[in-house]
Amino acid sequence: MTADTDTSNALTDITGDYTIDPSHSRLGFSARHAMVTTVRGSFGEFSGTAHVDAANPANSSTTVEIKTASIDTGSKDRDGHLVSADFFEAETHPDITFRSTSVERDGEDWTITGDLTIKGVTHSIAVPFEYTGSAQDPFGNVRIGFEGKATLSRKDWGLTWNAALETGGVLVSDKIKLEFDISAIKNA
Repeated sequence: MTADTDTSNALTDITGDYTIDPSHSRLGFSARHAMVTTVRGSFGEFSGTAHVDAANPANSSTTVEIKTASIDTGSKDRDGHLVSADFFEAETHPDITFRSTSVERDGEDWTITGDLTIKGVTHSIAVPFEYTGSAQDPFGNVRIGFEGKATLSRKDWGLTWNAALETGGVLVSDKIKLEFDISAIKNA
């Protein structure tokens, strides 16, 4: 058997329906602040499901719902500003959603394209993911792992608040880097 065949067989074993395990997953982001440093954060409350078809990836799909108000950047003041009308407007838009529209695979690399909705605005994004493995945990659950990253322009979703700096530039970068560390449990 070649390495490609081994990979294909290993991926075939992960075919099934899964639920994201939020206690072992992270939906994070980072943005430049004041042009000189990077602020990182994550969302603490989210849920999602996936159907994985390793033999025919186009039949795969995923959905994720994120509670906007669960944002955590390590600063209560900043988090309060981010859930306000200047940014996410969490009272009016309590959820950020992602629904896949296509899934492709090249070996252990997957690309999930889908509709990301923030503040009622929907745009398509493509997120490359690396399959990080599967295992049976001590409780008998089959788990799979994926890691992915993507960059987006927050202005595309109407997140335009900013402040000019006296030294030039702006307080918050337009580019936001998204980071996904996903552990999902196979449904019984």
